[in-house]
Amino acid sequence: MNEQNKSKPKQEETPKSMQGAPSAVKASSWKRLLSKKWVTPAAFMAAAAIIVTLMWVYQGAQQQDLPTQTSEISEEKPGDDTVVSPTAEETKEVVVGEEEIQWPVLKPEEAQVLMPFYDAKATNEERQAALVQYDNTFMPNMGIDIGGSNEQAFDVVAALSGKITHVENHPLNGHVVEITHPGGYVTIYQSLSDVMVKNGDEVKQGTLIAKSGTSELKKELGNHIHFEVREEGKAVNPLAVLPQDHQ
Repeated sequence: MNEQNKSKPKQEETPKSMQGAPSAVKASSWKRLLSKKWVTPAAFMAAAAIIVTLMWVYQGAQQQDLPTQTSEISEEKPGDDTVVSPTAEETKEVVVGEEEIQWPVLKPEEAQVLMPFYDAKATNEERQAALVQYDNTFMPNMGIDIGGSNEQAFDVVAALSGKITHVENHPLNGHVVEITHPGGYVTIYQSLSDVMVKNGDEVKQGTLIAKSGTSELKKELGNHIHFEVREEGKAVNPLAVLPQDHQ
């Protein structure tokens, strides 16, 4: 009986050693794999590839939201179809209260558009004409540039009634005036001289706010003004909202 009892524990121990065998083999296999010289560099390169891919996707998403102000530079070159900017609005009326937007010059009949708004849907030739070059960089023109009948300074007026919310002498854009209007509209006037308003002033439509001038950014245009219209922060093509029977 004692001999039979002694033999039982031995029989019970045998399955335990068999159950542990696969895990021991598996651990040993991992050790042999990790001991290979090529494993660590390969794992590193795979991780690096994943990180680079994620960064590329993230940067691509950011490039869809490019700056819209003319003072901020895009490095795209003329003729490159990948230049991105806000699409011009369809022809529409900008009405604030009982006022319809008017040309920002005292004598609209003498106004000449020297540089158009950059429309991403326009032809390649039209888009090139609306690119502003400064040094070796290019940027889309987010407004229109207006000249007079000669090189003499002309009167600049408020296109709509509103409040003066920004006045600045910018190193590239020259003297700048910004007017905020009801309904989420903002009009911006650049390349000015003899500014006659200040921050906080309330102005009526047609109020004289400055004279035309020049700017470092577009000095080749000579005496002119740059005019922008924003709706809820988005650039609108001024020619799509200004009256077309001014001439």
